[in-house]
This record gives sequence, C-alpha cells and structure tokens, in this order.
Amino acid sequence: MILNITTTHKPATDLGYLLHKHPDKFQTFDLSVGKAHVFYPEKGEGKTTVSLLLDIDPIDMVRGARNLGGEGFALGHYVNDRPYVASSFMSVALSKAFSSAMNGKCKDKPELVDVKLPFEVSIASIPAPKGGEILIRKFFEPLGYKVELKRHTLDAKFPEWGDSKYFSLKLEHTITTKELLSHLYVLIPTLDNDKHYFVSENEIEKLLQKGEGWLKDHPEKEQIIRRYLINLNSLSRQALERLSEGEEIENAIEEPIEKTETEKKKETLHDKRIKLVAEKLIESGAERVLDLGCGEGKLIRQLLKQKQFSEIAGMDVSYNELLKAKERLHFDEMSPKQKERINLFQGSLIYRDKRFDGFDAAAVVEVIEHLDLNRLKSFERVLFEFAKPKTVILTTPNKEYNVMWEKLDAENMRHDDHRFEWTRNEFAEWANRIGKTYNYSVETLPIGDEEESIGTPSQMAIFRYGN
Repeated sequence: MILNITTTHKPATDLGYLLHKHPDKFQTFDLSVGKAHVFYPEKGEGKTTVSLLLDIDPIDMVRGARNLGGEGFALGHYVNDRPYVASSFMSVALSKAFSSAMNGKCKDKPELVDVKLPFEVSIASIPAPKGGEILIRKFFEPLGYKVELKRHTLDAKFPEWGDSKYFSLKLEHTITTKELLSHLYVLIPTLDNDKHYFVSENEIEKLLQKGEGWLKDHPEKEQIIRRYLINLNSLSRQALERLSEGEEIENAIEEPIEKTETEKKKETLHDKRIKLVAEKLIESGAERVLDLGCGEGKLIRQLLKQKQFSEIAGMDVSYNELLKAKERLHFDEMSPKQKERINLFQGSLIYRDKRFDGFDAAAVVEVIEHLDLNRLKSFERVLFEFAKPKTVILTTPNKEYNVMWEKLDAENMRHDDHRFEWTRNEFAEWANRIGKTYNYSVETLPIGDEEESIGTPSQMAIFRYGN
C-alpha cells in the first residue's frame, strides 16, 4: 500500500525540511506488523513527491492478534485485504514516519510550519464498504479538498460481478503540512470498518489531538467520531462531549427517532426472529450454545436471561461486531460468574475449527446468504459433518417476500452484501438435502407475518441430529 504526497511549492524541496526526511535517503520504520518505507520518487525545485510505502507482514499480523473473551480473536487468520489498502495501519505509519511534522515542528525552517502549500495526495486503494464515494466526499470536501475518485471493479474479466468497495483517491488542497497529515490520520481509518488495534479511551485522546482546530466545525463530526471509534456508543459520547464543551448532544450519537415504515417492519421482524430462535433453543434442552455469525450479540443477550444455558459462545468474522457485542452485553460490568458463561471469538464459517466442537446446539441467524454459493458446501461440512451439534437452528430471508418492500422486487436482494436469497421451495430442498446427507431430521417454519402466495419475510429450519 502506497500513499504519495506531492507539492509544487517553490522551492518544492522544502517538503523535505517540513517532513524531517532527507530527499536523498531511503528510510525504514518498524511497525508492529511490518515496516513503513519513506522515499522520494521525484525531487526538484518545481515539484517534489514523497512516498509512504507500507509493507505489512501477514504472519506478524496473526502473531500480534488481540483476544476478546476467547482464543484466536484475530484480524488476519484468514485471507484479507489489510496489506493492500489504506487503513488504520496507514494512520500509525503516518504518525511514526512524520511525527514532527504532524506536531507542527520544523527544526531547520520553522517559518514553513504555518505556510499553506499546494498539495496533491494520491492513495492507491482505500476501502469504503459503507458509504462509498458519497462518504469519502462528505468527509474531505468540507475541509476544502478537491476530490477525484476511481472505483475498482471486482474483476475486469467478469464485469457482471459489479464494482468493489475499493477506490483510488486523489486529493488536492492548499493547506499547512500539519493540517494535511492530521486530516489523513483521522479520516483514512474512518472510511474502513476494521481497526488492527483495540479501541479504548486512549483513542479518544488521539482523535481530539489530531482533530484540534477542524473536527469541531466539521459538518460530519458525529459520523467521523462514531466511525473512528468503531461505533462504540460510550466512547463516541465521551469524545463528542469533550469536543462540544458542554453543548447539548443528548441525541447526537443515537439513531434517528423517526423511522420509515420499512425500517419499522424490519425491526419488528428481527425481534420476532430472535425471539423464535431463542424459544427453539430453550425447547431443544441445550445447555451449551454456539451463535455462528453472532454480530452485535442480540441473540446472546436473550439467551443470557435463561439459566438453562451454562455456556454461550459467539463467533463472528468481524472484529468490530465482536467489540460491539462486548460493549452492548456490558461485559466489563458483569459478575465473574456471568462472564464465565460467555465466550466471544473471531472465526469463519467456511474453515473447520475445533472451537465449534462439543456444543449441544448452534444458531445461524441470517448468515448463510452472505456466503458465496461456491463456499456454501464448505460451511455445510464445517457445521454438519465436523462440529455436528445435536440441534442446528438456521434462518435466512424468503426471496418471494421481497416484493412487499418498497424499491424491492423479486429480482433484487435485501442487502448489498447478500450473495443469494432463496424461495421457500429452494430453502426446503437445501435443508432436506442437508438432513439426508448428515443424518439430521428437518423441520421448516415461517418467521413473521404471512402474506398469501408469497409466505413470510424470513424462514427457519431446525435440524435435529439422528432423529
């Protein structure tokens, strides 16, 4: 991953003084998961470019993984984009390589610190999975940047696959070096969903320090704060309170009070789904339960109310979702005995994992539709052949019901990340095949309000081993 900063200030070689990096030297800095290299591909009085190149070591990324209520809680155990995109790793590299400039210091030419220079910044690849081009522009343009974006396709050989979440980004602005670096430090990781470090109150200090002088007046400050602190409400509120210096912010970080009818329907459906899954788990008599794709832990919260469950494990592929689950479960405030019942860990549905073994029941709630169909077979073997819980409760959308939602029809899917959605017959055929292959009896049930000829919005299959 490479980031280039170019200036046409006269003389452009002043950039070397501002960054405390000699244009004739190739310098390397150690990071926790690799190295950062600083060099000048172009040096001249009329134009100078400095490059920051990240060389992320995927092995170090796994070795340095952090735990959250379980073993193997690591970003990077599986294939990911971290070595190839601008993310929180880039922010750390910026602060390490250009710390003096970011703090507004220039030993040899201190008069340059407050000089606004014409800058052009190019980033080869930056992810924006939630918000895309609109979000990037909303973050940078209010600060005065001219923004140019090029969105990458998933694969040029298969244009029908559509666009990816990755963009090439070019920024232009006349601004001080300190301001430029501070903007990049804060905004690059807010566009991404993943952080490679544990987000705690220390991150509030870094955010407020780097956001000094500009974040308070930014029209998207609340969203920037939330995303920088990975939507942890308690930390976001603290940061906003300190930034606002006592201004009224009661509802600033909450979801909008008014919701559309579609949102209300989806919310009600979700509550019904979680309630029904919890009821079926109780009926199964299970004591040890595994929630695969647990997200922010809504099902886990329901199960904790039942003394029947001695162990409740939650697995998710997303580091951020598990952090949200820990916060929303109020894990840190729980009694030691209650904490012993919970085990949160990161993993994947398509790789065999011994941590999945030995559970009485497993729940897979609205998860499989996020898998590519060619990986579904791997999921089937991981869960039904190897983990082999006595009961599996699985839910997925009913494709036929999509016509009931505004702006959806039978050919569209409910979520951008859905790889497929099944009709009732398709789901039943799949469930019955699983049952015959792995010796499970199968019961299918509707979830939600039923409409004539199209059924209910969601559907459930209950698999019982050996029955």
